[in-house]
Amino acid sequence: MVAPILPVELTDAEVVRRGRRILGPVSLRLEGEGVTIVMGPNGSGKTTLLRALHGLERLRGGALRWQGERDQVRAAQAFVFQSPILMRRNVVDSIAYPLRLRGLSRRAARAAAAAEAARVGLGEMLDRDAEVLSGGERQKLALARALVLRPQVLFLDEPCANLDPHATRDIEAILREECARGTRIVMSTHHVGQARRLADEIVFLTDGRILEHAPADAFLAAPRTAEARAHLDGDLPPPRTAGNAAAAAAGGAVAGIDMTRSRRRNRQ
Repeated sequence: MVAPILPVELTDAEVVRRGRRILGPVSLRLEGEGVTIVMGPNGSGKTTLLRALHGLERLRGGALRWQGERDQVRAAQAFVFQSPILMRRNVVDSIAYPLRLRGLSRRAARAAAAAEAARVGLGEMLDRDAEVLSGGERQKLALARALVLRPQVLFLDEPCANLDPHATRDIEAILREECARGTRIVMSTHHVGQARRLADEIVFLTDGRILEHAPADAFLAAPRTAEARAHLDGDLPPPRTAGNAAAAAAGGAVAGIDMTRSRRRNRQ
């Protein structure tokens, strides 16, 4: 049995690009099971936070710590980007590609890929060129390519941002099924309704800082900060003041939540 790589912990992490601080300092601990939804206005640092957790960002300060050796930790994660990365291959070979990189035979990799394609609704498109798929089909392919690796932790950066309601419903159903199988999901979204449907806990950012980290029911019912309340209501954020700047700075030290005790009452 593969050793668990959670909990993961960011401590006083900062990401700086071209002299501008994009994220941080933030401290965050994720553990247990379920779905963490990362929310915040455009430019708040959602994507950068996911990338930092996944190890795709070079931290200017602070630390990232998973449980286990570096190669083991990498192998137990997968990342689905907002805009799917397509390959000049058909559907089944696109999904099989990461398995081939890990040394699986072509036959075994294609068999596993075909099974995963069927699970996400692409079973009738195995020989179709990936580049001719619709937006929803492309995102399903990217999701299948990640899930075929059986990751312990799956990161998704606004996977439904450019999809119609039907495709969004399909993606959410796959994520709920995967969560039930024990995969830990960390996902960004700008859609409050999607957070209500999927989240067990919510991390809310603004200006590269974590302002809130709370069980989903508590956050959605009574957010503690004016910024979060404005976001949920669809309003513009409040003007920056010394008070809310201090609150943002304090948000960098938000403690983690034990997900085993904060599961949602039901999933629809």
